[in-house]
Amino acid sequence: MENNIFELQYAMDTFYFLICGALVMWMAAGFSMLEAGLVRAKNTTEILTKNVALFAIASTMYLICGYELMYGGGMFLSGTAGPVDSAAILAASAEAGFADMGEYSGASDFFFQVVFVATAMSIVSGAVAERMKLWAFLAFAVVMTGFIYPIEGSWTWNGTPVPFIGELSYSDYAGSGIVHMAGAAAALAGVLLVGARKGKYAADGSVQAIPGANLPLATLGMFILWMGWFGFNGGSTLKLGGIDVANEVANVFLNTNAAASGGLLAALVLAKIVFGKADLTMALNGALAGLVAITAEPADPTPLLATIIGAIGGVIVVASIVFLDKIKIDDPVGAISVHGTVGIWGIFAVLLSDADATFMGQLIGLLVILVWVFVTSLIAWKIIDVIIGLRVSEEAEMEGVDISECGIEAYPEFADS
Repeated sequence: MENNIFELQYAMDTFYFLICGALVMWMAAGFSMLEAGLVRAKNTTEILTKNVALFAIASTMYLICGYELMYGGGMFLSGTAGPVDSAAILAASAEAGFADMGEYSGASDFFFQVVFVATAMSIVSGAVAERMKLWAFLAFAVVMTGFIYPIEGSWTWNGTPVPFIGELSYSDYAGSGIVHMAGAAAALAGVLLVGARKGKYAADGSVQAIPGANLPLATLGMFILWMGWFGFNGGSTLKLGGIDVANEVANVFLNTNAAASGGLLAALVLAKIVFGKADLTMALNGALAGLVAITAEPADPTPLLATIIGAIGGVIVVASIVFLDKIKIDDPVGAISVHGTVGIWGIFAVLLSDADATFMGQLIGLLVILVWVFVTSLIAWKIIDVIIGLRVSEEAEMEGVDISECGIEAYPEFADS
């Protein structure tokens, strides 16, 4: 009877893990639609090509070497993704207690982890949009997903000691820092080297708005990301079986939704106060900021606190977008602000509800991730720049990178008319 109960729990946990992974995979569509909506029409095909290609690269590189570097679980050659030893699991579960097992196969764990890698790389895509060469971006995706992200992931989620520092005392439930800030750090390094889009900053220092081509598409992208985030945060419980865990999952879903709502409303209100208008793009980024802010600890806060954490994220993202423009860091979709600046807030927001987290533990973990990812990304971007160049020609940028990089326009009928 106990074996039957455990087998049912095992099947339920694994199924839940896979469904959450599929929801996170669907976030790739959200990033694609959000970015396609916030760039100009002449750059749509290229941004979509980057997003579909980076997902395939992330899946392949994490399979070849990334998972091994991060968790010591070789998948490509060793066959550890195959059937698990059910007899061994049953024996171990009898000793440990069925409710405490949380077992799942290597294949389901790999699938859940690999979609997080793709998410981190997707953050980079929008920040360098409209002026970077397609193949330069894809070359960096190989390095980011196969090496840079897995190494910092092994230090944080796998507990591998950091050279010269040792094991981190760092709490990050689903990755405000490990995934989101890391992606933003890689994006910032790329933006600093590739430079701003032509015409973004005038000679007199003023900032020229470059509106996106399709705000309905961007809004759809935001809602897809909001939906996928339930898998992103909810799946990070790593199992479902048991009353306590089921309640925790419910809290995670509730708080994730509350933080997104708080972030959107705060950004919308602040935009009205600052700009005099209800800025849709700020509202979209406010919702995403709320989601990033709660990702480091979505289980412990009360719904009210989760809403406040998200709302503070919404305020921060508006201020960050304005500030980055003032210092001439050009980010077409606001990715560095949403995932980086707010990711930092999310790391420290853990202290509001997690009694075991410490300020120094969070700070050191933040600095380790930030320095590692930024420095290694800067080196990788620079090497790519020397070999093939990062930026398209000025003529290609003016014409649109759809033609120069992909040879096809996203909206040819509109262009002809």
